[in-house]
Amino acid sequence: MSDARTPAQIEADIISRREQLAVVLDEIGVRVHPKTIIGDAKAKAAQSVDRTAGRAFVAVNRSVSEVKAQFVAEDGSPRLERVIPAALLVVGVVGLLTASKRRRRA
Repeated sequence: MSDARTPAQIEADIISRREQLAVVLDEIGVRVHPKTIIGDAKAKAAQSVDRTAGRAFVAVNRSVSEVKAQFVAEDGSPRLERVIPAALLVVGVVGLLTASKRRRRA
């Protein structure tokens, strides 16, 4: 048995390969088009920003939870032994800043 192909088979193979090549060239043309390259770069940048923002959110959320745990008991009630000194500290700092501003103006 020989692998001899008829001219019609060869021509059909050539047409098929030509169509496949046209599809590949079209895909390459789309991939290297400046708008596609810019769009891909924008998508990667947005993805990076989203990933960074997500990490930042997780870190901030963790920090807030840790601080909250210092001032709120597990049952949800405030830990007055920690809240009152922190409130006094905040009031003191605000008072010092206010007094400092008044002295600068005078």
